[in-house]
Amino acid sequence: MKKKKKVMFISSTGGHLSELLELEKLFKKYDSSIVTEKTDSNLYLQERYNNVYYLAYGTKSHIFTYIFKFIFNFFRSFYIFLKIKPDVIITTGTHTAFWMCYIGKLFRKKIIYIETLANRTTKTVAGRLIYPIADHFLVQWESMLELYPKAIYMGFIF
Repeated sequence: MKKKKKVMFISSTGGHLSELLELEKLFKKYDSSIVTEKTDSNLYLQERYNNVYYLAYGTKSHIFTYIFKFIFNFFRSFYIFLKIKPDVIITTGTHTAFWMCYIGKLFRKKIIYIETLANRTTKTVAGRLIYPIADHFLVQWESMLELYPKAIYMGFIF
């Protein structure tokens, strides 16, 4: 029997996670793991899915603590990456996925980035940072192809 590919699905909490969860059909197709920020609203994920991992939740509106959490999440991401050993990383962004994508690229893993539906005419910070290393960069608005020429227009996730 052929071994399933290990796929990590990672995003920040909120709308990015909602978009990521729209890919639920893929969770069963692969040996999947979900990585997101730990918040009260995300704890249900452990009951619903196998292999859920959490990073520290941080927001740039609290810049002092955000810096420490961003650094902490680098080390936590490295630990989670080594534990899961994914073949592919699929993300809808944002800062939570940044470290994981660069760690994955360091280990020559496939990186698939899906630019958020919320942006139709401007690049996101995460999109700008991950675009150069993504193996596949997907956009949900055709107009985003002007900003990301090497992207693939996929239509809406929802």
